[in-house]
Amino acid sequence: MADFTRAASCVKICGVTSIHDAQVVIDAGADALGLIFAESTRQLSPSSGRRIAESTRGGILRVGVFRHDSDEFVLRCVDETGVDAAQIHGSLSDELLDALRRRDVAVIKALSVGGDEFSHFDEERVDAVLIDGPTPGSGREHPWPDLEARNFQRPVIVAGGLDPENVASVARLTRAWGVDVSSGVESAPGVKDASRVRDFVMNARTSLERPKEPHD
Repeated sequence: MADFTRAASCVKICGVTSIHDAQVVIDAGADALGLIFAESTRQLSPSSGRRIAESTRGGILRVGVFRHDSDEFVLRCVDETGVDAAQIHGSLSDELLDALRRRDVAVIKALSVGGDEFSHFDEERVDAVLIDGPTPGSGREHPWPDLEARNFQRPVIVAGGLDPENVASVARLTRAWGVDVSSGVESAPGVKDASRVRDFVMNARTSLERPKEPHD
């Protein structure tokens, strides 16, 4: 697959659970959608994920989301669904990384602010890092200045408590390459609200695509 991190920015809508909502995300102009295979209220089976992934092939970057899953499960989901990228929460073994590379699948490593990996993970191993709060998937905002504790060299996607109302200010504050949202654009758990998705993408673009000044 093409190196998606070459893009100027990335707006990702996570927790997509239906073909209808996947099309909502595409129509809103997002760059990526997340299909959650980890334990979650938005968890998909590999077969459900495959249907959504197949319906969006070529239209958007499809990201499989995993948390503390076995290497075998991650690879089974990747092979069955054909996702373009894998977002890994928890341990990322060398064996899994090599297997994903052989499949030409991009790798996003999720790191939690305050966690052990936040300071020590070797980001050069992956394509991008996703920075979330201490409890990923909680939908709660966390202290964004904490990101200053480390100067990441890989593209950074920020997540945690984002919504259409705060995404522009968070993007400016963190100077992130990308933003990620799930519950902040929903009408109910796992159900996307089309107007909130559109507003999120539009508001994110206003900050992600503006020139970055040294003391902005």
